[in-house]
Amino acid sequence: MLNLGSWVVAHVDRVRLLPDVGARFADASSSAAMSTLFKALFPVAAYLALAPVLWLFFRRTWRELDVEAHEHQRRTLAAGGYDRRPAVLFTITALVLMLQQYYGGRAVYDEHIRPWLREVELAQTLSPTGPLLPISLRRYDELYSYVWWSFTRVFGYVAIPMAAWKLFFPKDSLLDMGLRVRGLAKHAWIYLLCLTVVVPAVFIVASSPDFGTYYPFYKQSSRSWFDLIAWEVMYFAQFFALEIFFRGFWLAGLRHTLGSGAIFAMVVPYCMIHFGKPYLEAAGAVVAGIALGSLAMRTKSIYSGFLVHVTIALLMDLLALSHRGALPRSFWGT
Repeated sequence: MLNLGSWVVAHVDRVRLLPDVGARFADASSSAAMSTLFKALFPVAAYLALAPVLWLFFRRTWRELDVEAHEHQRRTLAAGGYDRRPAVLFTITALVLMLQQYYGGRAVYDEHIRPWLREVELAQTLSPTGPLLPISLRRYDELYSYVWWSFTRVFGYVAIPMAAWKLFFPKDSLLDMGLRVRGLAKHAWIYLLCLTVVVPAVFIVASSPDFGTYYPFYKQSSRSWFDLIAWEVMYFAQFFALEIFFRGFWLAGLRHTLGSGAIFAMVVPYCMIHFGKPYLEAAGAVVAGIALGSLAMRTKSIYSGFLVHVTIALLMDLLALSHRGALPRSFWGT
């Protein structure tokens, strides 16, 4: 009994503290839950706030597209025809996205490309005439993997859909997929307007903790200006291919069938390719997809959207490097 009494006396203060600990734990859990809920629902509030802006700016474009699609469908049905474009386009899209998901990543590079590069590197060291292809896996292995990634994006977003489309619709001009440069200077003000809206948002997002660790994708970008420039060239190339695919191929292929609905249909796969990136960026892809898609329909060109995309992408990479004090200090590095 004495021992039990001593134990109670020794631990009575700890027992009294238990309610306080529980209360603090409950407060912390509640705060974390509210923060998570706010972050999860923030895009919904942002969509509701931006919807009237998008409607006011693009409503005429959307109506013109719907009228054009209605007339096309009426003529097609009156002639007893069937528009194959949606079926062909959706099938091509599924194929392209599957190939990129399963064969356009690091696993295929490690299994097939890297062993070949190792053989080339070995051959160049044994060659008496010197290296034909200057390969250095020790230094540039990660960069080479992104060369493969960029190539699969450009090939998948451009070569496959363009070739398949001409096979099914030989009379269609590929230049009509937003690739004509006529009138580009006329719409430069729209590009500048988009930047004035988006750039402040980028600076706000750049303050989040996961932003600095996520960008740039190529983690050796801070090693040298060569690394950073090489990465940005590949990054820009895949952005150009992405714009061709989603704002050119998709919208040109569906505008006569779905009208303005083609823009909102395009947003679904466009948002999905952002899965795995920071949540707010994936959520922002919905608004960006609608705005850039409507802009491409209005100007009949992908170039304004491409310029917006690469400007923001470059700014995000530079901000991420700058915030962690990792901007390159020499051209080749050490």
